Amino acid sequence: MEAAGEEEISVEEEAVDKNVFRDCSKIAFYRRQKQLSKNSTYRALLDSVTTEKDSTRFQIINEATKVPLLAEVYGIERNIFRLKINEETPLKPRYEVPDVLISKPKTVRLISCSGDKGSLILEDGKGDLKCHITENPFKIDLVSEKEVVMSINSQGKLFFEHLQIPPKQRTTKENEESASINTSQENQEDLGLWEEKFGSFVDVKANGPTSIGLDFSLHGFEHLYGIPQHAESHQLKNTGDGDAYRLYNLDVYGYKIHDKMGIYGSVPYLLAHKLGRTIGIFWLNASETLVEINTQPSVEYTWTQVGPAAAKQKVISRTDVCWISESGIIDVFLLTGSTPSDVFKQYSYLTGTQAMPPLFSLGYHQCRWNYEDEQDVKAVDAGFDEHDIPYDVIWLDIEHTEGKRYFTWDKKRFANPKRMQELLRSKKRKLVVISDPHIKIDPDYSVYTKAKEQGFFVRNREGSDFEGVCWPGLSSYLDFTNSKVREWYSGLFAFPAYQGSTDILFIWNDMNEPSVFRGPELTLQKNAIHHGNWEHRELHNIYGFYQQMATAEGLIQRSKGKERPFVLSRSFFAGSQKYGAVWTGDNIAEWSYLKISIPMLLTLSITGISFCGADVGGFIGNPDAELLVRWYQAGAYQPFFRGHANMNTKRREPWLFGEEYTKLIREAIRERYTLLPYLYSLFYHAHVASEPVMRPLWIEFPDELETFGVEDEYMLGSALLVHPVTEPKTTMVDVFLPRSNEIWYHSKTFAHWKGGCTVKIPVALDTIPVFQRGGSVVPIKTTIGKSTGWMTNSSFGLQVAISTEGSAVGELYLDDGHSFQYLHQNQFLHRKFSFCSSVLINSCADERGRYLSKCVVEQILFLGLRKKPSSVTTHSSDGKDQPVTFMYCAKTSTLNLEKLSLNIGCDWEVHIK
Repeated sequence: MEAAGEEEISVEEEAVDKNVFRDCSKIAFYRRQKQLSKNSTYRALLDSVTTEKDSTRFQIINEATKVPLLAEVYGIERNIFRLKINEETPLKPRYEVPDVLISKPKTVRLISCSGDKGSLILEDGKGDLKCHITENPFKIDLVSEKEVVMSINSQGKLFFEHLQIPPKQRTTKENEESASINTSQENQEDLGLWEEKFGSFVDVKANGPTSIGLDFSLHGFEHLYGIPQHAESHQLKNTGDGDAYRLYNLDVYGYKIHDKMGIYGSVPYLLAHKLGRTIGIFWLNASETLVEINTQPSVEYTWTQVGPAAAKQKVISRTDVCWISESGIIDVFLLTGSTPSDVFKQYSYLTGTQAMPPLFSLGYHQCRWNYEDEQDVKAVDAGFDEHDIPYDVIWLDIEHTEGKRYFTWDKKRFANPKRMQELLRSKKRKLVVISDPHIKIDPDYSVYTKAKEQGFFVRNREGSDFEGVCWPGLSSYLDFTNSKVREWYSGLFAFPAYQGSTDILFIWNDMNEPSVFRGPELTLQKNAIHHGNWEHRELHNIYGFYQQMATAEGLIQRSKGKERPFVLSRSFFAGSQKYGAVWTGDNIAEWSYLKISIPMLLTLSITGISFCGADVGGFIGNPDAELLVRWYQAGAYQPFFRGHANMNTKRREPWLFGEEYTKLIREAIRERYTLLPYLYSLFYHAHVASEPVMRPLWIEFPDELETFGVEDEYMLGSALLVHPVTEPKTTMVDVFLPRSNEIWYHSKTFAHWKGGCTVKIPVALDTIPVFQRGGSVVPIKTTIGKSTGWMTNSSFGLQVAISTEGSAVGELYLDDGHSFQYLHQNQFLHRKFSFCSSVLINSCADERGRYLSKCVVEQILFLGLRKKPSSVTTHSSDGKDQPVTFMYCAKTSTLNLEKLSLNIGCDWEVHIK
């Protein structure tokens, strides 16, 4: 939720006040680097090279200042290189981001080969990847199979502000040296070296200027993606002066779209793709970061020469990327691919895969700021049943608490929270409540007093607890960077501690950028102090990551390690995928926000965070019925599916717009529940194999140039192509169907098209263009319950879309949907479906699985069967053959088998003759 201040804004107003948030021109470290990096040349001292057990080290020296830096190059298994650059002898340690890497990466010894004079070559042992280090000026070329894939510092933008003695503590000589390093004294205020002003705020910098920067040239690459979160296109755009992508977690209510300003989360990870290769850059830094991008497309020059023929010379395309961070060290991982799948695995090897969600969390979530009281919850819950609309979770926002004191209940409105939860439990549904990081300053509030006693709050620069205004009024902010604070906070979710909570209650972390209503840019001052005496500026972007980590751990602990948690967080960082879900924050009920949600979710998905969604209907404002229907239709085919609205909006439960629209929303939500077996299987693959659930077309078709810029449609897994309708009064949409040797089937009419072209698809308000890819098998549920809990033993169906070669494959993953037994006791079932030579086979995909299911496949639909069969029989593992009654439609080329009873966990075959 949540407004960026104590007073609401009307949607008609410009929601984002640019006076509240800084653009690049108002960011001092960015101005410094733009002005001063031109005079900054570095030379590598290759005679200083030492080979350690896991890295190669050498000095780099700034030609002007003679200040030495230490560079370390690591080879990491899975074709990853790591480059670290730090001061050789800093006045005190510089911040290095902890807790994001899941373990210390295993290194591979790099072999040093002699290069030309003034260069050094490091090989990975296999010989296909090399680091070519040039001495003067310092440069690193990453070479793969004799091709330079990436160059580092080829633009000479390496920038490193070393720690200095504060001016008041310096001798005269030290003052003179400092002035020569930085710039003339008259420029120091403009450059914000020791003090920076923004509006009425003054940022006093105890450590002075500490920014870093480095450029990367990506050879042959024109298409870049990643670095969420921005309300921008999926493909990254070129940045002009002062128009860099900003990574700085902020509470931006009604954020502006097509803008590069930082919003709620930051993942400093970028992918580049071209025909034949994908690579990634992971810049491990949690301070404010700006990313500049400049693509120079390939061009052909024609030049005349002596003789009859003119010659053409092709200049290969190149994209230059410059990372600029306020503090910390340079710690960058180069993911060399070479396929999109390889890059995903390399990144997850470092930061972890998507947590396996509990099945209920893939159902539909109903939220509002706020459901008023227990009776309101009961009435909304009953409304879903009355209108035959399935849903799994109802949410309570900040008003459910006693005066915005988290872990409490309003005594009048929620007098008996356990009774309310027992009602939901009887419907096999869940409850999610909010828990924000700010804690109301109140000596009678035990969470506050216990945290204060133990020194668990972020401090101001004077050393006392920081106090800022948020929803409860004056509040202090828990220091989640401290492992002891996280451990204590996790304990607050234990059932004895959290009075009124039960095991069907799960958590929503909001406002955790963190949001401070009267702070600079509505967040914490950068010179606030965290555990270890680190300034907030060093770690701002990782604050929310730590709260979600502590919350997830608390939910696991309360079940004694048995149950999977569900935690939604608004703020996030690289690695947040390990702890739960995220969403796109305070969007507006306008068509443009529905449209931009697709590229926003695609960008999150490819940067490791598969469990993501956007508030259906728009959080701010009142959608008309058509927009709401279209948003439900889109959300049904996206990973996290929640309707949400703020307190100033009209009520918009699915049945409040008239029967015509109730029916359409019901159909969209029921379609979601039909697809749950397929979705759950996709999340298993995200969890074990790092494959995104929601995928841009270029991931699935990396050799199809036409897909590289597509962002109005996407793949759900490898089998379904979805093209949401995002314009009002639409009667026709243009859908691009990739790859000319493939076939695509409309999911409702079963009409089919050959790929490699754009087709015009008529749409009414009851249709969303979804296409099943030829060659795929999609498992579905044939009956829908009131929630996922009612569907555990309901039957499966299979939709077999036959390829041009006459084959199809698919999978189904199944477990109990809520515990960790799939991990610890192999309590799972993983089946493979393959259709070839007119035989459909159900076989075991993973012999380790021990989960027993009573479920049967009762229906199989074949798409693209050109000829009516003479007979269909099933063949079971016990050797019995059984004839099957079937229906064949020549008009749609479909074969429908119904009233089957084939156990999902047993081997069997279906023979078509």
